[in-house]
Amino acid sequence: MPGPKKLDPSSSPRALLGAELRHRREAAGLSQEDLGAPLFVSGSFIGQLEAGTRRMQADQAQRLDEALGSEGFFVRNCAAVSKSKYPDHFAEAAEAERQATAIKEYAPLLIPGLLQTEAYARAVFRGGLPTAPEESIDELVAARLERGHLLADPTTPLLWVVLDESVLRRVTGGHRVMAEALRHVERLARRHRVIVQVLPFTAGAHMALEGPLKLMSFADAPPLAYLQGLGTGQLRDDPATVRQYELTYDLVAASALSPKASLALIASVAEDYDHEDQHL
Repeated sequence: MPGPKKLDPSSSPRALLGAELRHRREAAGLSQEDLGAPLFVSGSFIGQLEAGTRRMQADQAQRLDEALGSEGFFVRNCAAVSKSKYPDHFAEAAEAERQATAIKEYAPLLIPGLLQTEAYARAVFRGGLPTAPEESIDELVAARLERGHLLADPTTPLLWVVLDESVLRRVTGGHRVMAEALRHVERLARRHRVIVQVLPFTAGAHMALEGPLKLMSFADAPPLAYLQGLGTGQLRDDPATVRQYELTYDLVAASALSPKASLALIASVAEDYDHEDQHL
């Protein structure tokens, strides 16, 4: 068997570790379901590890070494691959985001991280961490802006966002910050880089009232749903569960304003913020 592939930290370490996992599994003549059994996970989860969309845990790495006879390879590399600049509850979702071909997100309270400006992100982090040192806030803001570099590619990932109207109305960072943040979203939408809809207050009750929802699709792995709460987050990969969340998103989008009407509303609210800022 060829030697293990060298992990290049300048690339996506998790994707490279996943490629090595696929290589060793196929060399051992095992299906994804076969390899998942001793780890007590599904075959689809093994597929997500191989695609680099899920984080390999230390206990899983040990069982993989045992099942594949890889002499501690996965244990040795698992810790380095698991390091992240993001909070633990979001680290796995951030890596999956980088691998996604399509992202759909319902945002009930804040502009999604991929679309935030620096000033808006700083206001969000300072509001959530009122006593944190400025250096810590700087690091969080830098990591969030780095996520936005995904949109430098003109087509991938497809990003479709539904913003609750409260996102537009919540004055985060002041009127000037809000005007800049909304115009940034508007520009991306007018350049056809993202699809943006606004769910108006008049839509009333809907299926996603309990919180935000992010759906991610991949070229070579099953889709994932990410649910976030106060200081917590979880990826869901059960196919039936993900399908239910996909239905939830579709119904929310169906209740939202059209992209054209949404852009008109976003531009109008941004103009209102500019006007209010000039009269302070």
